[in-house]
Amino acid sequence: MTETTDTRCSYDRVAGRYAAEIGDELAGKPLDRALLAALAEFGAGGPVLDVGCGPGQAAAELAGRGARPVGVDLSPAMCALAHRATALPCCAADMTALPVRSAAVTAIVCLYAVIHLDPPRRAAAYVEFARVLRPGGSALIAFHTRDEQTSPGQARTLTDWWGHPVALTFRFLDPAAEVAALARAGLALTARLDRRPDPEREHASERCYLLVRRA
Repeated sequence: MTETTDTRCSYDRVAGRYAAEIGDELAGKPLDRALLAALAEFGAGGPVLDVGCGPGQAAAELAGRGARPVGVDLSPAMCALAHRATALPCCAADMTALPVRSAAVTAIVCLYAVIHLDPPRRAAAYVEFARVLRPGGSALIAFHTRDEQTSPGQARTLTDWWGHPVALTFRFLDPAAEVAALARAGLALTARLDRRPDPEREHASERCYLLVRRA
């Protein structure tokens, strides 16, 4: 199987447990909520795409702030859970080939989803983000950068998750390299936030958030 198929099947298997574990995670993440609030303001007046929406927690937060989110996830099971939890539109799709018209959305949020893509596919995803964003539209992208065992540019593979067999590669990314890749796709950096983890609530990895804008 391809890595895309492995990722889709893995998240289908763990979707229910994943939603139970992290579906309410934003209640304990004030910085994440603040960034989503800013994105909702940037995206006012048009649809906002939540790419890699999982069980819909970011989409729900955006909707609560007046945005018009649409969820997209590689996993059909995740999309079903997100729609059930939020009543928002969701569809299963690959972020490197989004089923969205060019210049159709005002903003994009993509939290910890590009970590499953190798560099060429991340570059393709960034080109898609730029394609579907309206001129002046913003995207918020988050990813892991390092933990005690893994440095930027390295990856870890998971074969068992909550008792389910999976084949998932988690890549730890170099922010400077991602800023450059986004710029090549036509997305210029607006702001960057780096933060340490809350070990009581999440995996003990350092994280980076990039807010970029389509010229």
